[in-house]
Amino acid sequence: MGMLSLDQSVYDLCREHPELVDVLKSLGFESIDNPVMMRTAARVMTIPKAAAMRGIELNQVIKVLEDSGYTVVKGAMMNE
Repeated sequence: MGMLSLDQSVYDLCREHPELVDVLKSLGFESIDNPVMMRTAARVMTIPKAAAMRGIELNQVIKVLEDSGYTVVKGAMMNE
């Protein structure tokens, strides 16, 4: 699927990986497919921040992302 940086905004990640919207929605991020939400909050929200706001364990999110074929990294590791 690809590499996901936890430091990137949800907007940027979903723009690079459109199929990610369905994965995030299945995790409980119901508003992820709302165009207004995507144009506003998603531009500054990261996956860790969104998980904290929704009360979802970040480790659970990472596991589902990895099970969906993504490699999850911290932003600095993207260029290494």
